[in-house]
Amino acid sequence: MPWPDLPPPNTLLPFEATVRHGSMTAAAQELHVTHGAVSRQIQNLERALGTTLFERAPRSLRPTPEARQLAAVISESLDRIDTAARLAARRPHPGRPLTLSCEPTLLMRWLIPRLPHLAANVPDLTVHLSAGGGPDALDDVDVAIRRDDFAFPGRVSGTRLFGERIGPVCRPDLAGELLGEAPFAGATLLHTRTRPGAWEDWRRLTGTGPTPDASDASPQQTFEHFYLTLQAAAAGVGVAIGPYALVHDEVTQGRLAAPFGFVADGTSYHLLSHRPPAEDPQVARLLTWLRAQTSSLNAPTP
Repeated sequence: MPWPDLPPPNTLLPFEATVRHGSMTAAAQELHVTHGAVSRQIQNLERALGTTLFERAPRSLRPTPEARQLAAVISESLDRIDTAARLAARRPHPGRPLTLSCEPTLLMRWLIPRLPHLAANVPDLTVHLSAGGGPDALDDVDVAIRRDDFAFPGRVSGTRLFGERIGPVCRPDLAGELLGEAPFAGATLLHTRTRPGAWEDWRRLTGTGPTPDASDASPQQTFEHFYLTLQAAAAGVGVAIGPYALVHDEVTQGRLAAPFGFVADGTSYHLLSHRPPAEDPQVARLLTWLRAQTSSLNAPTP
């Protein structure tokens, strides 16, 4: 349908960027045009609307209240167009490859070792992997695996895969020392900066483990990432709180011991997608495979 009162479309982006940045120069840099081009488009918009949109001074450019209101509407519309364009670019069709974002340690220790199984059993599903985390889960990717320790955006479809369970893990020959009359006495406690409260969470959930006073008296070592912490535990450096999904293979194969077992911490991992999996055959196939692979993570732990 026609919009006879719509301003010239080519004026809207320069205007919105100028209001957002408070500068024609910054708007020109963002849009990869000259300062003069931005200035001309804003003048064209003002002529089309029959009003002044900026209070101009030698070293300042202040949008009027009406300009701010118009810019806000344009910004919101551009966001909606961007979302729709992303969805259109990822429209479901057979054979379409998927880009999957996954938290780095889960990607390294659980997902990558299972890629040969995916290739052998779902050969016409191509998955490209990206390491990432946080709430901007679906920026530039088709699907993501995330733990629900933050609120998922409302526009995202989430399907639960497995619950998080945690417990102390160490090299098998050190496990007996942890089960003595003074558990953890003298043991080096390993920490991860991305989950600094892991030991306290486990103690709170189980009512056991080193008390805060005992922890303060024990040797400590902190690593930047979980995969470093767990590698240190496997090497005999000390004892770490390990999420079951991240140590599943090592525990079942005897490379790590979990002398106290694992306990649910109340969080879960989910597959996030732009559409419900039922509306996207490729995502649905990936979900079916992931559910089969994660069944052991939902089963009773050793």
